[in-house]
Amino acid sequence: MATTTEGTEAADRLESALTGRIDPGTLDEISALARQVPRAEIGRLVHTSTPLQSAMLFRVLTKAEALDVFEDLPPAYQAELIGNLREPEVADIVEGLDPDDRAELFGELPASVASRLMKGLTADEREMTSAVLGYPKSAIGRYMSPEVLGIHEDWTAGQAMEVVRARIDGPETVYLLPVVGAGRVLRGVISLRNLLAVDEDTIIEDMVRDSISTHALTDREEAARKFLSHRLIAMPVTDQEDRLVGILTMDDVLDIIDEEDAEDIARGSGTEPLDRSYLSSTIVRLVKSRIVWLLVLAVSAILTVQVLEVYEDRLDQVVVLALFIPLLTGTGGNTGNQAATTVTRALAVGEVRIRDLGRVIWRELRVGALLGAVLGVLGFCVAGLVYGWAIGLVIGLTLLSVCMMAATVGGLMPLIAKKVGADPAVFSNPFISTFCDATGLILYFTIATAVLGLS
Repeated sequence: MATTTEGTEAADRLESALTGRIDPGTLDEISALARQVPRAEIGRLVHTSTPLQSAMLFRVLTKAEALDVFEDLPPAYQAELIGNLREPEVADIVEGLDPDDRAELFGELPASVASRLMKGLTADEREMTSAVLGYPKSAIGRYMSPEVLGIHEDWTAGQAMEVVRARIDGPETVYLLPVVGAGRVLRGVISLRNLLAVDEDTIIEDMVRDSISTHALTDREEAARKFLSHRLIAMPVTDQEDRLVGILTMDDVLDIIDEEDAEDIARGSGTEPLDRSYLSSTIVRLVKSRIVWLLVLAVSAILTVQVLEVYEDRLDQVVVLALFIPLLTGTGGNTGNQAATTVTRALAVGEVRIRDLGRVIWRELRVGALLGAVLGVLGFCVAGLVYGWAIGLVIGLTLLSVCMMAATVGGLMPLIAKKVGADPAVFSNPFISTFCDATGLILYFTIATAVLGLS
């Protein structure tokens, strides 16, 4: 077996072979090197290479290895890769996917391609995939596994174990078993451990416990956060009549949370999330992910310029006021972004709801006041010693006002976004920074006019 160092060296040579000129000799080299590289490194190379390079690497993998690597790729990248694989390879991969993973892939493919691949599935696989595809992309039903083993409440423990043994390879998990009644209505759950621990004649109804479940149309992030907050290993999914339709497992939840967090981080920083790795994204795709937000900020920044133009005469009278503009706008933007990030996170994990609007405003107002008081005293002392106490008073009062305003607005924006059905992250950093810049300057020059007696 190759050592770690040998595996790393082989991975480096394999990467060089993929990025160089491809000919029959190179393909032989790729095949030989792939046998020396750990599967985790193969997955990394596929993820960071172009779809064409990845397709070449796929062709030297075994069917099982190719399926394992393919399942770990983002759906959008899977769709591009499909276009560079031969028809038999595509059929093998699609057939081997779980129904929920297959549905994600089909959602990224052109309708004609997805339809053709669907026809190549067995009747059972086609039925399960169609069931998952019937739910909206944002619903947790799109990410559940319809391959779920339901235990009937009137069975004995012995009967249940016989069914589990007979169908052990079908369901995605058997560690937590949903218990159903007439019409597959969910009654609760039992764990495989408890099932093994009781006498075979024990009736399932006597050992069932209440379950934490979710409806198939529930928002995927809400369901995933609920799953994690209760520290589950699996969670039954039901329809609107509480009939069992699927099960949600930890791997699906982690994928959802990773995707949602990546999206929030990207949009909070003023970019759109990438649907593939950074290295495999084209320059044009990277530009597209950033340019929209830069244009929005450029247009929004006109507000700041207009505010400065309105108060141009005040700057002419006391030129020193211009020196503190970066300090005040930066403080306002950072304070607002801190509040927005905190509240957005609290919304995501269910600690804050829209009805808590008043409590959030009151809390952030006090937080901003305390932050502003600390910074204001410091600003008053430093600016007063250097430029005079009147200027120090203007800076101190402005820092207090800006912090209070920015913290309140930053805490309010995510709740407004949630109320109107928008992504709270979109309302955070870029928009809050621009709003706080313009509003902070108005506060600054208003206070300066009053304290310094400007006209």
